[in-house]
Amino acid sequence: MYATERQAAIERILDAEGRLVVVDLAERFDVTTETVRRDLATLEQRGVLQRVHGGAVAQGRSSTRETSISERIHERSDAKGRIARAALNLLGDRFSGSVLLDAGSTVGALAQELPSSLVARGGRADVVTHSFAHAPLLAEQDGIDLTLVGGRVRRVTGAAVGATTVAALQGLRPDVAFLGTNGLSAAFGLSTPDPEEAAVKRAAVAAARRVVVLCDAQKFDLELLVSFAPLSALDVLVTDAAPPAALAEALERADIEVVVA
Repeated sequence: MYATERQAAIERILDAEGRLVVVDLAERFDVTTETVRRDLATLEQRGVLQRVHGGAVAQGRSSTRETSISERIHERSDAKGRIARAALNLLGDRFSGSVLLDAGSTVGALAQELPSSLVARGGRADVVTHSFAHAPLLAEQDGIDLTLVGGRVRRVTGAAVGATTVAALQGLRPDVAFLGTNGLSAAFGLSTPDPEEAAVKRAAVAAARRVVVLCDAQKFDLELLVSFAPLSALDVLVTDAAPPAALAEALERADIEVVVA
């Protein structure tokens, strides 16, 4: 395969998967990692992608870039639905306890299915969330008592943030927290673009007895501006594809259960 053909194929992979890993590309094209890095350098010069540690992401995906919740709801909705249903299975039948729901579109997919899932399995839940986007999906639903945590609402995520929000979460001890993340990597853990969002997520991780992270495969190996939890803080990762080798090894070392929906 000529370099131009390989680079065109790399562009197609980037369009489909949203990220590139050097080692994976080298195996896929049966070339050296040095050859792949030269291809990525060429594509970066053309403005196609942005190189990051171990691979590349689509151009414009910087450590502070963040799309609105209204946009993300419609992105990869099938994958998010599968992740949400697999995460709900972790609650089991006749669940009766407290659940903390983080902000974000993948957790939003879980919030949408939570009431019917609980009713079908004969369960109930005391649900706490700081997401003003999730609250309408849960209010006045059978099997759910809802507590909405206040604070300053970030328009881009529809989530309450700030000292008031953090203090409220620090006073809780939910049985399980379902969290979203913008990036997940072996070295940097879970990360997000905004420091205030990170502070709330950090408080949620510290508060919960069990931490379940919902993360689609496009976020693997991404490192956003602020880390809010190391891998060792997680109990379960629910995703839609097997993590790449280096991340999978790190997850195994941290004794994290990985559920692929």
